[in-house]
Amino acid sequence: MKKIIGIRREDKNIWERRAAIIPEQIIKFREELPLEFYCQPYPTRAFSDQEYERAGARIEEDLTPCSVIFGIKEIPIPLLHPGKTYLYFSHTIKGQKYNMPMLRHLLESRSTLIDYELIKDARGRRLVFFGRFAGMAGMVDTLHALGLRLRSQGFETPFTGIRMAYEYRDIAEAKAAVETAGRRIAEQGIPEPLRPLVIGFSGYGHVSKGAQEVFDLLPHQEVEPQELAGLTPRRDTILHKVVFAERDMVKPVDPAQAFDLNDYFEHPEGYHSQFEAHLPHLSVLVNGIYWDKRYPRLLTKRYLKERWSEGRPIKMQVIGDISCDINGSIECTEKATESDNPIFVYHPGTDTIRDGHEGEGVVIMAVDNLPAEIPRDASQAFSQSLHPFVPAICLADYSQPFGQLNLPTEIKNAVICHQGQLTPSYSYLEEHLNKA
Repeated sequence: MKKIIGIRREDKNIWERRAAIIPEQIIKFREELPLEFYCQPYPTRAFSDQEYERAGARIEEDLTPCSVIFGIKEIPIPLLHPGKTYLYFSHTIKGQKYNMPMLRHLLESRSTLIDYELIKDARGRRLVFFGRFAGMAGMVDTLHALGLRLRSQGFETPFTGIRMAYEYRDIAEAKAAVETAGRRIAEQGIPEPLRPLVIGFSGYGHVSKGAQEVFDLLPHQEVEPQELAGLTPRRDTILHKVVFAERDMVKPVDPAQAFDLNDYFEHPEGYHSQFEAHLPHLSVLVNGIYWDKRYPRLLTKRYLKERWSEGRPIKMQVIGDISCDINGSIECTEKATESDNPIFVYHPGTDTIRDGHEGEGVVIMAVDNLPAEIPRDASQAFSQSLHPFVPAICLADYSQPFGQLNLPTEIKNAVICHQGQLTPSYSYLEEHLNKA
């Protein structure tokens, strides 16, 4: 007897058009495995209902016959059915208060939750992710914001020709627009008052690499963090790029202690930020690091307010906060934004924000659903990375206790709850559930 697998319609916001499994993969799974697929209708999904039908999936509103259901974003509580196995980005592992009711409902309904964010190899590297596409879309949007900001200050630059990522057919077309801007920069240069125009990238993971992949289409020179203070408005170099690793961002509290990356990850309380030394030299900061409250911030409101009150506002024009942790590593990221209203200005003197790109302060791009701006490309790559695990996920017997679940280690480690209980690795979430 064939198992029925569901692909749900995304409904978190109007921008979410991605799919976890694309039609091309369904063809292969149906040929090789005893599986049938139900796909909820969704007229704006990056892959049409007709494409799924041609792949052999049934377009069905009701997914209750499905034993395993694949989604992308959080599922509203009324749409969660008892005893199902769900896969999506649950945003629960930090104990996020707003999602604790959802997690409690999954426990009470004896459902199984597998979180894509937790599918990792033995070295802790994520195997199923959208990070590269968040970085690429985020960089396009950051350059768009930079063009708007500079124009409001009276500077016409090639950046003004770059639109938001969602306005392009795909990432290839967006990259072509960046390349066009790059050719114009090479020919015309950057206005001297803006030089040296320095773009900094925090981190070196999938998000940062995706952002750099787009930025590298522009003419630039890469410099090391320690070289920033020596940059001048030379005419022979137009853009500068700098990538910050952990040792550039923090240092041990004990001056006699040498920086150790593993020690920093395990004992972040023994380190404090040194990133403020770099901030005066940056024109744009692209933030793509993982952060939680145990770690020092990159940019604090206190720093900005002190500079502002002293009459020394930093030169930074735009922060592309791709990580989008509210009041997180970029403390003045006061809110997440949506693609049709992607930026706001933070005023350090009044600790207030104003939508748009005009006014005193720093422009912040904080779209929290960036891969959805390039949904077809992102879905293809995500589905391909998930592909090796789908057979085991779909064919597993979830009536078995957690200890006996026949799942690959990478997937089993990503099971947050099963049969009404948190799994051992995520038992700490009980504390957060009790507080919610």
